[in-house]
Amino acid sequence: MTISVWARSERLRKLGIRLAETRSTALFQLATGLPAAVLARTLGTDITVAVKWQRAAVGDWGT
Repeated sequence: MTISVWARSERLRKLGIRLAETRSTALFQLATGLPAAVLARTLGTDITVAVKWQRAAVGDWGT
């Protein structure tokens, strides 16, 4: 039996798990532990986005 993305999200929401908040928390945690270049490569995103996440989380790795 397969379950749709919406149904899965709804089940998690009923359990009190907010996917957007959980995703943001995971990204912030990654940003605190990885240089922006590695974060960008790992997430498949542009370096400028990774730098913004990093600055929002803890600051610039260059400092």
